[in-house]
Amino acid sequence: MPSSALAEPWLRGVAANPAAPPEVLLRLLSEQARVARTILCEQRELPADVVEAVIAHPERSVCSSFARNRHAAPEQRGRLAGDPDALVRAALASGPRPRPGRAEALPDEVLEELLTAQDDSSEDQLVTADEIRQELEFSGQIPQSFRRRMLDHPHPELRSRAAGLWLWLTPGQRHALLTDPDPAVREAARRNSRILDPGAMEEDLPERDCHHRFLLLTNYAVSRAVAEQCLADRRDLWVLAHNPHTPGDVVTRLARDPDPRVRERVAGRADLDPALLAELARDPDDAVRTRALLHPLPRTWPECAAVDRVTGRTAEDIGAVADMFVEPPISWYETCAASAHPLLRRVAASCSRLPEELVHRLADDPDADVRHLLALNHPLAPPAIVLDAFLAAPRRRPCLLTLPRLPRTGLQHLLDHDDPDVRALAAADTGLARPPLHLLDDPEPRVRRAAAANPLLPLSLVSSLLDTPEHAEGAAANPRLPAERLHELLDLSGLPRPAAK
Repeated sequence: MPSSALAEPWLRGVAANPAAPPEVLLRLLSEQARVARTILCEQRELPADVVEAVIAHPERSVCSSFARNRHAAPEQRGRLAGDPDALVRAALASGPRPRPGRAEALPDEVLEELLTAQDDSSEDQLVTADEIRQELEFSGQIPQSFRRRMLDHPHPELRSRAAGLWLWLTPGQRHALLTDPDPAVREAARRNSRILDPGAMEEDLPERDCHHRFLLLTNYAVSRAVAEQCLADRRDLWVLAHNPHTPGDVVTRLARDPDPRVRERVAGRADLDPALLAELARDPDDAVRTRALLHPLPRTWPECAAVDRVTGRTAEDIGAVADMFVEPPISWYETCAASAHPLLRRVAASCSRLPEELVHRLADDPDADVRHLLALNHPLAPPAIVLDAFLAAPRRRPCLLTLPRLPRTGLQHLLDHDDPDVRALAAADTGLARPPLHLLDDPEPRVRRAAAANPLLPLSLVSSLLDTPEHAEGAAANPRLPAERLHELLDLSGLPRPAAK
């Protein structure tokens, strides 16, 4: 077959080849190798000199791809915070792809630059500085420790942003923001203080169903008129049932609502009267009784939130959980780990700070969701349960593939698995007793690619596979190919060689 028809798969394969030396990878930054840019800049680890070339590259697609590279250190990616192209900065703010379970925090100085940036009025921006900040807020790259430091940060823009944490601030912290020397900070504090003003909430509440209405009724102070209207209309009762600011007598009425979902939600509150909790513990609905008995008084709202994160969903639904601004103490998670109830053990398994001895205990838990949540959330989860989670939770595989504890060898028993994702993982196993030759004929392209890229294949076979369209990309990614052969593939693909110095 003419080499032109194989150029694209060769370029993609060479870009993914873990043994490709820097001089080969640098050639792929040329315009003719555009098809390989995402693989090269976003999906693999890069040598230091290639990183430098990528960061200095004039094209948006190169820098944007690297801004999302999960293999790059936050300090490397963070160098793009000052890129003149707003879309590059937006890519950095959105975080690595695929999004790992827990994104690594960007350095403080990078966060400060992105959070305080202003739009350049001299030119049209495809994305605004505020939109970039929103991307950053939801990316998981801002650690809670940084959010706390914003409260007394020298930059008033960051103190203003800290006012958005109003519900979690102490009275002293709120007072400091309300009396801040900067008028913009004071205005941000005044605006956010409306969260705890029932009259303001009543004034701001939209009549139509929407995210803003849900947000207000879930978290903000509830006026008597709003609560009574919801009760009269039998509307938004599930939301009111767990709002910490719902009036106490309304909570009592909701605890006796005919809808068991509403009663269950009340049973999970932190401020329940013991007599009302005892009543819910005798509820005719099993889910209500379970929620009431699961978590004894006294409770805190952060503890209740940690339970809510895992209630009613499987580990595959939950995935990796983000840290809350206020987390329960580790001692509470340790108590949950020793519980007889699997739901509380799932709560414990979602905590990335759990001590190693409890990690080993939960790794042997009879409840599969406990084991899988541990695999998805704890850096010390044993490889065996990480692999088990990979097999059992297909929707979480992009996250699990980013974890270093996912086994990459010892997968012989999975070579003929029904799931092509699993076969592809096994086909890449470099510790197999024999090369996975039969998977070169697999019906799934990703399995064939993985098999062709396995360095257990004889070099002569790899060379022949380079000339077959269904194997060319995988074969070009095979680390057995010497550097000069990779250069030849780039030559045949029409890429110029750099001029001799």
